[in-house]
Amino acid sequence: MPIKPTDAQDVWKDVGQHVQFTVLKLKRDDQAKAQEAIQEFADRSQAIIRSLRIRDSHLQSDSELKVAIGFSSAAWDYLFPKAAKPKELETYTGLTGPEYKMPASEGDIFLHIRASNEAVVYEAQTQFRQFLQDVTEVVDETKGFRYFEGRAIIGFIDGTEAPAAEDAADYAIIGDEDPEFINGSYAFAQKWHHDMAFWENMKTEEQEKAIGRQKFNDLELEDDEKYANAHNVSAKFDENGVEQKIIRMNVAYSDPAAGDTGTYFMGYARHWTVTKNMLQQMLDKSDFLLTFSDILSGQLFFVPSRPMLAQIADGEL
Repeated sequence: MPIKPTDAQDVWKDVGQHVQFTVLKLKRDDQAKAQEAIQEFADRSQAIIRSLRIRDSHLQSDSELKVAIGFSSAAWDYLFPKAAKPKELETYTGLTGPEYKMPASEGDIFLHIRASNEAVVYEAQTQFRQFLQDVTEVVDETKGFRYFEGRAIIGFIDGTEAPAAEDAADYAIIGDEDPEFINGSYAFAQKWHHDMAFWENMKTEEQEKAIGRQKFNDLELEDDEKYANAHNVSAKFDENGVEQKIIRMNVAYSDPAAGDTGTYFMGYARHWTVTKNMLQQMLDKSDFLLTFSDILSGQLFFVPSRPMLAQIADGEL
């Protein structure tokens, strides 16, 4: 059975102008009630998305609304106890390197909403909440934004190494290696807080060595010009001599008055093991980004295909 990108949720690199990441925890006080609520949400969420795309087009603009909805391993077991499970779906419990750690955090349901119109993001989130609020609690809500022409909050162009749009499907969505879950995706969500004073006090030349690229034009430095733990060295994962890729997005967030600025890392992948190995390698090589960052959260979610969301809506899982 071939991959069919049109059946997948929005698991592509399209950061959007305005972004909302929401992680919810199931209350687990009434399993039947939770299952019923999620079935209704799976149905109504798709209608909400279609409606908002129509409503925004009447404003003579294109909101480019994109939404991905995911479930953690624990949520899958609780909501769909009789269903099969995606082969690589597990509970992320954290990773450890010689100097740094990437901790895990709670989370059962994950929402990734982005659009060029902030009102559309707000409305989608508000309407989704109507169907989820009685059975969930909020673990984290983070509002992100597009930083200038697509730069990370630290000032460098983001996602240069990500697959081109025409090649993205093979890296982002599950294929016939797990046919029951084809066109789904593994989403890893991780929130970083940066010590921006530390970073901004570095000279541009030092920052470039730390990232491995020139800051203005994004040209990659020669290997001998980079720090040994430069980000584009540490985050590049090869297997049997072949570079492995995922769809990665670094979304800026900030409350400047409070000094709370960072990156929400979003990785969509056909194989969770690829993402996991990339993260472990960043730790093993003590990626320079870790020297001025605290990692606040991390969890793995499975993003079902749209046909599977329809199955959930119909109570077929």
